[in-house]
Amino acid sequence: MLLLAWNTFRDRWQVFAGAILTVCLGVALVQSSLLALVAAAAAAIPSGLTPEAALALQGAYDGAMTLLSMVLALAAFVAVFIVASTFGFTVAQRRRELALLRLTGASRGQVRSLLVGEAVLLGLVGSALGIVLGLPVMRAQVWLLERLDFAPPGFEAQWRPWVVAVSLGTGVLIAVLGVLASSRRAAKIRPQEALREGAEASQVMTVSRWILGLLFIAGGAVLFALFPGGDAGMPVWFIQLTPFLVTVPLVVGFSALAPLIVPLAAKLFGLAFRGVLGELALANLRSDARRSASTAAPVMVLFAFVASIGGTLATVGEAGRQENLSTVDADFLVAADESAAPELAEVDGVAAVSAETEILFELAFAEAGASWYVAGLGTVVDPAAYIATHDVSPVAGDLADLTGAAVAVSPSEGYEKDWNVGDMLQMRIGGQEVEVRVAALLPPTVAGPHYLLSPDLLPAGAGPSQHVVRLAPDADRDETAARLAEFGEVTTIDAWVDATAAEDERLTRNIMIVLLGMTMLYTAIAIVNAVVIAASNRRREFAAARVTGLGRGQVVWLALLESQAVVAIGLLLGALAAAASVLGVAVALRDLVGLTVVSVQWPLLLGLALGAAVIVGATSLVTALSATRTPPIRLVASRE
Repeated sequence: MLLLAWNTFRDRWQVFAGAILTVCLGVALVQSSLLALVAAAAAAIPSGLTPEAALALQGAYDGAMTLLSMVLALAAFVAVFIVASTFGFTVAQRRRELALLRLTGASRGQVRSLLVGEAVLLGLVGSALGIVLGLPVMRAQVWLLERLDFAPPGFEAQWRPWVVAVSLGTGVLIAVLGVLASSRRAAKIRPQEALREGAEASQVMTVSRWILGLLFIAGGAVLFALFPGGDAGMPVWFIQLTPFLVTVPLVVGFSALAPLIVPLAAKLFGLAFRGVLGELALANLRSDARRSASTAAPVMVLFAFVASIGGTLATVGEAGRQENLSTVDADFLVAADESAAPELAEVDGVAAVSAETEILFELAFAEAGASWYVAGLGTVVDPAAYIATHDVSPVAGDLADLTGAAVAVSPSEGYEKDWNVGDMLQMRIGGQEVEVRVAALLPPTVAGPHYLLSPDLLPAGAGPSQHVVRLAPDADRDETAARLAEFGEVTTIDAWVDATAAEDERLTRNIMIVLLGMTMLYTAIAIVNAVVIAASNRRREFAAARVTGLGRGQVVWLALLESQAVVAIGLLLGALAAAASVLGVAVALRDLVGLTVVSVQWPLLLGLALGAAVIVGATSLVTALSATRTPPIRLVASRE
């Protein structure tokens, strides 16, 4: 069977070309991300840095590791999903060929071995190409991480020989996982199907598809229901994992049930598709639902992840913006030295001034005999001034007690939800070990700060401060702002909130580029591959349509209408999966901070939908023109 698998793979390499390229790009990205991840984990902190600089550098490496881990997981999932979709469709198209093998004596196990053998060959070829491609991808990824400020300057990833074995194993595993379900279905093909002219699948929705689809959709629904049900201590970083916790099972479930959904969607499209060609296009969608579902699958997965990740990050960012507007009870923000606070308070028209300085620290944890430190970002404030300029009510304790070695903490940071007022925490601030008392518990927050520290904990040589200034009711804003400008740059609170939101949007955009840039590329390739495979066996179908009276242009237009309907189905299913994810985030944020926010990046989604329609439409036009080049009578008369 291995020799037969090689011969089949060699003869039908065009059909597997898209899957090979998908494995190649997936292996290249996995290899690149793994090498960069190892480099970030093993990076040494140079000696001679100040404690704050060393901590900031370590935080940059930790952030790069988190992002690279997400890229690894996303690349592996998308690669397996696309390869599985490709193999599932090709197996459906090869039913008669596989039935002939059964008719000549091949057992079910041998048919499975044939397909798994093809997958192994596909994985080896794709892995070999991916290992070579991985080197420039690694350099590009490191450059991108540094350019977008996700890695510190000078960050480098080194080639490691062991990655060859890992890459080969990854490529083969991706291909084999992708073909397992298809091989089981192929083994159930009956030998008698070789005697039927069409050899079409007798049952599109198999038992395994029903079980897989319903199981994953139910799993996604359960995660959606349970996810927002956490307590007020749910960390924001966990909320941002929603696209992976909810979208992934829904995407898999929708893909499995897509052959059932396609005919239902076709009925809706019947309201827009008029005329003979429109009716024929919808009839073709219904008659070959598996082909339509296989073409829609990569469109769905691309749109679902872009919409869910983008919507999640944008929704969290908008919640942070609204939270800042509601909690900061002030008029201006002045960038000046921390010692300028008393002079600012003396300016006519100023009612209160809160000097706030952000510092990096490390928080000690110990459990089961092991101890470790976790980096954190805190804000040093004067409690009375902070209370006068911020609308924040602790859930326990009193901010007025924020004196001496004391800290106020918010459980939404996610480190520890069981802190109580009076607990003693071990911190490292400015390189010095300090034992601090929990003076108050802050309410959950998205925008922060998560830690408020006593002024007595401000380390020497701390960075610049910002001063939150609240004016007296009868103060002249313009005149007071001019006087405040003598101490430093003056910004209105609204402008500061908008600038913070703009920075969050920039960060969101950069995360999207790193997470989805390469994924979007090889998903687009998978879309093209699905359309090409779908058209490869339709030459006689197109010829029959032309013999019955349709012109070549009408047949090509018919194929284009079908392709756009398939794109619409993919976008619809992807939007449903993404909507569940973003809605789950909105509910979780409402439970966390009491804000009901949903933010959708419409320009991005509209551009993505248009791009998918153009890619699928252009590919459909090219393949239809190629398939109708031969005179129809020759194809109709042929049995090939």
